[in-house]
Amino acid sequence: MTLVIGTDEAGYGPNLGPLVVAATAWQVDAAPDEAERALNIAVAAAGADRLWGDSKRIYRGGNGLAALERGALTGIALATGRLPCCWDELSQAVGCHDVERSPEHQSLLGLTLPVEPPADEYRLEHLAGGLAARGLRLMAVRVRIVPPGAFNRLLDAGLNKSDLLSQATLELAASVVGGADPTVVWCDRHGGRKRYAPLVARHFSAPLVHALEETAERSAYAVPATGLRIEFSVGGEARTPVALASMTAKYVRELAMQAFNAHWGRLAPDVVPTAGYPVDAGRWRREAGSAVERAGVAWDDVWRRA
Repeated sequence: MTLVIGTDEAGYGPNLGPLVVAATAWQVDAAPDEAERALNIAVAAAGADRLWGDSKRIYRGGNGLAALERGALTGIALATGRLPCCWDELSQAVGCHDVERSPEHQSLLGLTLPVEPPADEYRLEHLAGGLAARGLRLMAVRVRIVPPGAFNRLLDAGLNKSDLLSQATLELAASVVGGADPTVVWCDRHGGRKRYAPLVARHFSAPLVHALEETAERSAYAVPATGLRIEFSVGGEARTPVALASMTAKYVRELAMQAFNAHWGRLAPDVVPTAGYPVDAGRWRREAGSAVERAGVAWDDVWRRA
């Protein structure tokens, strides 16, 4: 058996809304060197390759949330045994609670799921059985939310954006590593960072980390003491564990932005909603500035400084 963990983020670039990092953990009935091939065969045979993919391909702002939502909620339900029907159940299932300190938290609490009615029913037992028959099981889906206030405090503590992303990602990945099975961790590349050995050593409590490759396309490391191998690669979303992490992170961020726009829309009804990316975020800040000040909310709890 091999434990395969995939990680990815959503919201690295915006000024508004949270940075969201997700991890998915899969048990594969194969040795580490054969795990990727076995996982790909199982996913394709069960038809799950039509459900999970790079979130940037599956979700585009004008196309609606349905496909992204279906893939993310299916993954969460496979890992936990039930489909979450509201934000509280979702946050409990994936272990994300940091958003509770955000101004829009009350709007999230009123959210029922799924947001968009699915075109077809969720065939969870069929999919779980198809994967299990081929030696694959989705063990966990985990999410870390870094709202603007926490993001800015980490910047003040001396981290840059890339440091912050790497720290959140590796903390999350380490939290789902366990047991005696050898472990493979796949991460999408963090900004332009190429060297990760000290971060791997710190977050996985590893006295020795071997750098196997550090190129523009991929950085790979082995931890001899635990049998762990971790890779940071460009285009990592091509791997299903990373793709589902990408979809989950994007889905949770989209829910957070819906709540953000609902909250501030009640306080500033004339302000057009925003996705939070820099140019439009600047427009939103100008238009909603007086509402934020009237609400007595510090800009550091709304606006990410970098």
